[in-house]
Amino acid sequence: MDLAEGVLALFLVVVAVVSLLSNLLVLLCFVHSGEIRKQVAGIFTMNLSFCNILLAALNMPSTLVGIVRGRQPFGDPLCRAVSFMDTFLTANSMLSAAALSIDRWVAVVFPLSYCSKMRWRDALLLVGYAWMHALSFSLAALLCSWLDYSRVYASCTLQLSAHGEQSARARTNFTAFTLLFHSASFLLSLLILCVTYLKVLQVARFHCKRIDVITMQTLFLLVDIHPSVKQRCLAEQKRRKQRATKKISIFIGSFIICFAPYVITRLTELLPFVDINRYWGIASKCLTYSKAASDPFAYSLLRQQYRKVLVTVANRLLKRDLYPSSGHNSSLDTENDYSLQRIS
Repeated sequence: MDLAEGVLALFLVVVAVVSLLSNLLVLLCFVHSGEIRKQVAGIFTMNLSFCNILLAALNMPSTLVGIVRGRQPFGDPLCRAVSFMDTFLTANSMLSAAALSIDRWVAVVFPLSYCSKMRWRDALLLVGYAWMHALSFSLAALLCSWLDYSRVYASCTLQLSAHGEQSARARTNFTAFTLLFHSASFLLSLLILCVTYLKVLQVARFHCKRIDVITMQTLFLLVDIHPSVKQRCLAEQKRRKQRATKKISIFIGSFIICFAPYVITRLTELLPFVDINRYWGIASKCLTYSKAASDPFAYSLLRQQYRKVLVTVANRLLKRDLYPSSGHNSSLDTENDYSLQRIS
């Protein structure tokens, strides 16, 4: 392992640790908050976090071992199992991000009819489709022996098996399958993200314009208002306009930055005259893993509702550590108060 591979391995370790901890925090918030569990969007968030945790626990360590050892990390049966999970979890996480964008589109564009348009049954159907979609491609790759170790990506992933048939027909079938897989997973999810979030941005800008008109009319009527107050109102208008654009840019931009290099590389290597550089292959694979680390912050942990839950859980843990017998004493105090009430 040379210096470049060492840097990539260190980056992968950081990504794996951040992914595991952050997605576990999302699950912790889901368990401790009844309000989050009542939200339909929580189903998509939990499914995405579940996929990210499995990626951090299974696929990232196997890729790390492949980088360090410079060869296949496990035996063929275990490597095929890891490849199966890699294909399944990657497609599932892409479609989960698309499902979240559909939920936000319905919530923003149809706020009054959101409860009727996005029910628990509808959310479960979307998650079920994501699972069936990912599972069908993974099973097809397994049955066709297209799951193997790839030295270019130092990973057990979708790969034409070196031990299987290498005929022109087999390569053609593998090429068609790879094109279909990335088109039905990456391109479909990206199309949904762009359409839904651009609609959300359009509605958000429309509401911002209405708020700006009302604000300017109010400022015009309030002649005696201090200039500093007017400046703050105008600054808030500017921040309001930029907030929606910033969030949507993060959602779409992180998806493209993390997945597009890897998908383009996988499609480029199908050409017979193209040889992919190993360093670039590993780097593009690590970028796909970094999406698992950014998702919890983009969709959950930076929201005020999740921050409040984390603060509440942290306060409970601190009180439990500082006053380990407080629960027992409080119960005794409650029993004493109840006895005094009965005596009186």
